[in-house]
Amino acid sequence: MHNLSKNARIAGFVYLLLILIAPLRLVYIPGKLFVSGDAAATIAGIAAHEQLFRLGIFADLVTGAVSLVLTFTLYRLFKDVNKTWALLMLMMGFMDTPLYFFNSLTDMATLILVQAPTYLAAFDQAQRTGLATLFLKMHNLMTFASEIFWGLWLFPLAALVYRSGFLPRFLAVWLTINGVAYLALSGAGLLRPEYNELVANLAFPCQLGEVAFALWILTMGAKPRQPAALRGAATTAA
Repeated sequence: MHNLSKNARIAGFVYLLLILIAPLRLVYIPGKLFVSGDAAATIAGIAAHEQLFRLGIFADLVTGAVSLVLTFTLYRLFKDVNKTWALLMLMMGFMDTPLYFFNSLTDMATLILVQAPTYLAAFDQAQRTGLATLFLKMHNLMTFASEIFWGLWLFPLAALVYRSGFLPRFLAVWLTINGVAYLALSGAGLLRPEYNELVANLAFPCQLGEVAFALWILTMGAKPRQPAALRGAATTAA
């Protein structure tokens, strides 16, 4: 029981670390540096805050690495609940890492274009701005594509939580809703971008399922439920 709770707290710590790091490039940097509808101002913002943009690249790489550790720690926590579902969760969750690493390449290309090195002298400023914007758009679309896996891996995780017997089932329900929210965000971003903002506003409270799950296992650990027969005996004895 002690090891189970310890493993849950380790997984919770790693999950919370992921939740804290990932928004840097996903939310903070776009809000700080990017100007909607103005490519030149966006590129100028990146050039003026190059170190912050570099930090975003580093944060994405760290997020990919931490995500890999997270899937392993959760697999170790749930493998005895149902190995098939745990392996499915592991495979779906693993996809997060290569997607983050691939998406970092688009930001690296953007950074090079913003720096305007001499070997790109054949491209004028307008061309470099256009290419940098292209890579930023690719990064944004790749994020929407990644949300498919951000959502899918939560379904086997939710099933494991529900069947575990050592975590409350309301977390499983919230994780399932969280998974549906990610799929909705991905669908809107790839198919109907005009609804991005509406879907994002509706999805936000649903996305707190991961936060609730991470905080619960970090602070509460894992507590196996007492069999009904033992609970009845305890009640009778009392």
